[in-house]
Amino acid sequence: MSAGINTYKTDLREIFFTLFEQFGFGQVAGQAPYEAWGSDEAKAVLTETYRFAREVLGPLNSVGDREGCRVENGSVFTPTGFKDAWKKLYEQGFKTVSVSPEHGGQGGPMMLQVTVEEMLSGANTAFNMYPGLAFGAAEVIAECGTKEQQHQYVERMLNGTWGGTMCLTEPHAGSDVGAAKSTARRNGDGTYSIKGTKIFISGGDHDMAENVIHLVLARIDGAAPGTKGLSLFIVPKLRINKDGSSGQANDVSVGSIEHKMGINGSATCVLNFGENDGCLGELVGTVEHVGMSQMFKMMNGARIAVGIQGVALAAAAYFNAVDYAKDRKQGSHFTKWKDPTAPRAAIIEHPDVRRMLLDIKSHVEGIRALVIKLAMHTDKARQLAGKDDDAATYHKGQVELLTPLVKSYGSDQAFRLCAQAIQVYGGAGYIQDYPVEQYTRDSKIFSIYEGTNHIQAMDLVGRKLGQAGGAHFQQFMGDVGAFIEAHREHPVYGDAVKMLASAQEALMSSAMTVFGWSQDGAKFPLIPLSANRFLTMMSEVAVGWLLLDAALIAEKAKGALAADHPDRAFYEGKKFSALFYARNVLPGVEQAARLISLEDTSPMDISDAMFASV
Repeated sequence: MSAGINTYKTDLREIFFTLFEQFGFGQVAGQAPYEAWGSDEAKAVLTETYRFAREVLGPLNSVGDREGCRVENGSVFTPTGFKDAWKKLYEQGFKTVSVSPEHGGQGGPMMLQVTVEEMLSGANTAFNMYPGLAFGAAEVIAECGTKEQQHQYVERMLNGTWGGTMCLTEPHAGSDVGAAKSTARRNGDGTYSIKGTKIFISGGDHDMAENVIHLVLARIDGAAPGTKGLSLFIVPKLRINKDGSSGQANDVSVGSIEHKMGINGSATCVLNFGENDGCLGELVGTVEHVGMSQMFKMMNGARIAVGIQGVALAAAAYFNAVDYAKDRKQGSHFTKWKDPTAPRAAIIEHPDVRRMLLDIKSHVEGIRALVIKLAMHTDKARQLAGKDDDAATYHKGQVELLTPLVKSYGSDQAFRLCAQAIQVYGGAGYIQDYPVEQYTRDSKIFSIYEGTNHIQAMDLVGRKLGQAGGAHFQQFMGDVGAFIEAHREHPVYGDAVKMLASAQEALMSSAMTVFGWSQDGAKFPLIPLSANRFLTMMSEVAVGWLLLDAALIAEKAKGALAADHPDRAFYEGKKFSALFYARNVLPGVEQAARLISLEDTSPMDISDAMFASV
């Protein structure tokens, strides 16, 4: 496959089902603050996004992978075609669908924005990281900045005039953000002199926007150690003139860019601030030492975005693998495997290939549903605020609870499912002639950045389960339980619903076990040892529930169709996604609960010397 050929594929019918039929987009759209939006407008946006993804971003995916970025005279240059794609992206408004009209956006529901993001990321993950980071940084300034800062920065960052980054990680401090050594010295004019080095900064510099606005965590001279002493600063690459234009250089330099396993079209930079004592920044808002809480407003959005990246690449890998499996002929049909004269069969007819494809299909559909469900809660919380505060609190709580699931399960499964797509191809999948090997390399970073998945797991068990006195988790379990009680005797899905019930009971049992450990200091180490397993269990319960919910909706819709209607096969496919997941994944939740109950401490009991003798 030569560079410049689009390989991106998705299924708009599947996206439309999840958005409109399963999660009732029409019940959110058409009501304040989304009164200008309806299903027709949303479908038009998604159709146009898919065209843009295939015609503009898709052909650049392999280009970006093979060319990568380069540094010349201290500036980063992106791969061929990226700069033109950036211009077209913003001209057509894909990144501002859910942005407030106050900041030049279209004011649409988050449910629609996440589906747009899936297609943009699926077509070209590396490219879409640049505008994604600018979006996140602008949101922080919009929420936490002063009126002057909002006016100065937000709209320019959202319309593509300026880019944006988040700068946390330092060479000696990865996830240990509180160990940051970057400093900020107060100046008499209200600015701060910034000094330090940040690493792994995605989109840290590029040639697509006229300026890049960095959000930098630094410690003001004399501030307390740890995260409590950190403040957040707006640090432009180029200083801002009084008229709002970009001016002289601000002593922010690119030390180098990383050479990575994947996302090669995304510039991952080492940034040096204030090497010549000339880097100026301004505090986000007016309060010092609250940088971590401000940055977490961006981090939560970024974590959801990573889950979207995960389902985007897994879906792209799936549709490419299905097409290949239908076309590639190898071996005879399994019923004639002893007959050397039998005609060669398409590999999609082989049982194990079908098993792998249905595994990918079910996970992609379920994780997408989880993402859109989270977005639905975001939209409803916004709609109900000030009108029904109890309902708004419920929806906000579900967003909090589901965020680590979306990030971790979406990213863990993306890498596994993309690798499984390679397996469908066989040896062909391992070479660059086909896109799945790039999808696999690109997807590995998802479980690492924006907080490793263990950090997400500890956030879930250490903080989210107990939020609001455990109400958010109890409400989630209540929602699952209500679904089970309503459908456990269903003639088609009853047995699968009972499997979901067993998984839910196992999850609750493990939640109580973890709570017990938190009350016993001697058993506290069992919490980090089991946190990842618990997060996976909860994710599987959530996805199993949503797949069965989708199947029941499809079952009802199918019944109203003529026997030869083309949607019948689509709806029937929802049935098999749900049944496969219920039979092959949900029983593992019970096994995982048994493993948690064993209270295995062998990773802590083994000495350092026992790990290796070399």
